Order: sequence, then C-alpha cells, then structure tokens
Amino acid sequence: MNFLYNLLLSVISILLPLTALFNKKIKLFYEGRKETFSRLNSISKTDKVIWFHAASLGEFEQGRPIIEELKQLYTGYKIVVTFFSPSGYEIRKNYPFADVICYLPLDTKSNVKKFIKKVHPDMAIMIKYEFWPNLLSELKKHNVPTILISGIFRKKQSFFKWYGGFMREKLTVFNHFFVQNKASKDLLNSINFNNVTIAGDTRFDRVYDILQQNNSLDFISEFKNNNYTVVAGSTWKEDEELIVDYLNNHATDDGKFIIAPHNINKKQIKELQNSINKKTVLYSENLNKELSGYQVFIIDTIGLLTKIYSYADAAYVGGGLATGLHNILEPATYGVPVIFGGNKYSKFQEAIDLLEIGGAKTVTNTNEFSSNFALLQSDKKLREQMGKVNHNYILKNVGATKNIITYLKNTL
Repeated sequence: MNFLYNLLLSVISILLPLTALFNKKIKLFYEGRKETFSRLNSISKTDKVIWFHAASLGEFEQGRPIIEELKQLYTGYKIVVTFFSPSGYEIRKNYPFADVICYLPLDTKSNVKKFIKKVHPDMAIMIKYEFWPNLLSELKKHNVPTILISGIFRKKQSFFKWYGGFMREKLTVFNHFFVQNKASKDLLNSINFNNVTIAGDTRFDRVYDILQQNNSLDFISEFKNNNYTVVAGSTWKEDEELIVDYLNNHATDDGKFIIAPHNINKKQIKELQNSINKKTVLYSENLNKELSGYQVFIIDTIGLLTKIYSYADAAYVGGGLATGLHNILEPATYGVPVIFGGNKYSKFQEAIDLLEIGGAKTVTNTNEFSSNFALLQSDKKLREQMGKVNHNYILKNVGATKNIITYLKNTL
C-alpha cells in the first residue's frame, strides 16, 4: 500500500504542471507551492514553533481561536500556518497572527523531510482532518507532539474498514484527538484509540466572539433602509440559479436581497448582475450611489460577509448544492433563520443539528426555495422562533477552545 501511494504521488507530481496550464485553481495550487520552502527560510534553527495545518478556509476558521489564544499565551513561539487549498491560502495569506503562512507541499517523502526539517515544530496541530501518510510518519519519526482539533470521523473512512491498516497505523502519531461528537469518539474507540476527548467545534467560539465586535457597515444600513433583507452568502452557480429565479419571478418589491458569491470573478459577477431583472448594484460600483433605491446588492469583494449577516432577517448559505456547505454558524450566531441547499451537508454536524432542532431548512429546487423565503418574509413569528433556536444552539456549544487550550498548556 505504501508503495502504491508513493507511486501515485509521483504520477501526480508529473501531471500537476500540465494540468495547471488549463485550470486556474490548480495553477494557484501548483505555483503557490513553489514558494513554500523559501517562505520557511524565516524560521531559524533556534526558533520555537507551533505549526497548524488547515485544508481550506473553513478548517482555518476552526483553528483560528486556538491560534490566537496560543499567540497571546506563548509570545516566544513562532506560528506557522499551512493550507492545502488555494481557497484558504489566497484569502488568509496575510493573516496577522501567523509568522509564516504557506501551502503544504505535496506529500512526497522528500518534501515532508525537508518541510519538517525547516519547520522543526515543537507541536503540530491538525484541524478537522487531512491525514497525509508520509507527513504523519515523519512527525512520528521526530517525536513531534501532534494534536487533532475539531476532528470528525465517519464510518465509511478507510480507518474503519478491514483494509484500513495502512491508514490506521498513521493515526498512532496523534497524542490526542479532540473531536466534535460522540460518534467520532466511538469510532476511534472501536479501533483502540482511547486518547479522545469530545470537545466540540471551535468554530462556535469563533462565531460567538463575532458578537462582541463592532459589526456595523454604514453602506449596508443605507441599502437595507429598515426593509426585510435576505443575505445569501458564499453562493455558487447552483445556488445562484435558485436565487435569480426567486428574484425574477417571485420576490416582492418591499424586500431587499444581498448576494455575496463565493467566486468574485468579474465576468461571472457581471453575468449574475445581468441575469437579475431587479435594480441591482455591485459593491465595487456603489460609490456616490443612493443605495436605498436598489433592491439587490452584489458583494464582489471578500472579507465583509460575516458582518453583513448581522443585517439579515433570513439567510441562505451556499455550497450545499455544489462542492460542500459553507459556514452556517455565522448567520446563526446573530439569531437569523438559515436556509441551505440540501445535497452536500452530511459532513457538517451543525447542519444536521440545526435541521433537527428547527433553526434551518433545506431546499433542492426553485419551488422549495421560493416557498421557504416567501414564508419567512410573511411570518415574522417563524423568523423569530428559528432565529432564537439558532442563537441558543451557538450559546450551548461554546467552550471547545478552553478545553483544548487547557490540554495544550500542559503539553507545551
């Protein structure tokens, strides 16, 4: 199995530069990794280092409360953050609480040996998942304390199959697993890993902290103008098809709609704007415009969505009809009812929970989308009920960061 895995990596290494010629995201993935080792040159041999790894942006947000707490507690340590995906790295490459931010190199034996030698971490913290066999072997070889936070495991993963010995052995590097739910703990216990604590999801602490910040945006206040407002965040093409149909065929003139697409490519943004028959304005073109006179506001920039959710009377969170659901906890923390696409959310415990307790609903087609948002607009009592359920759910689940930090303080 080890031979086949490394053979596959060799093939990928050969094909990657060719594929990058035809795919923008893979080009970022490939070109960004050329800079990894040069970025690590700022780490000296005498530096103390805590290394965090996140697959993408969502996982980074789970690690963020831990990063920021450790940065305050251990000022003498350097913080290194690596990403696998461009969608995480490109948005957080200037994150101020990390000393080095770079892509994780491909999991070849030579790459991971060089990476661990340069970083020489005093502790490695993996977020949610990303179990790279050669990397984990190298961490074990160097006896690096390795922790998993906000972990979540599923029965279909190879660790829990009869043929999963190769990957099960890699899990032995972890000193401790902090998992999100009992199902994950039970699965790890079933393969004789008992160093497991149910700590929950650190994103609850992150989104709860948002409430303590100033979330006001004057231009959104002007646009909303005290009208009922839906905020659609992190939308993909599949989501936008439902949104456009609703706006063009079902939306009333006394409501407002804010769309913050996941992809802010200029051509796609313009296509989205042109497909809507309501009066629509772009964030990039809003200067000196009377925003209260528009019905649809498209946010063609990044970094504002978290605050924009605070103005929502109802929210739609994208990704559930595309590659995977985005963060529904951000609108939930404000006490906002949440709707999302109903295909790809099974990996997100918070989505399952909010559906079960009545704070969220799913849609799969234009009819369901329109009927749900029409109901939310007309029924204020329902909005308040769902919103209260969501806010209370956040409050009930805060505390993962404190549990994890207590353990880390005893380890560092």
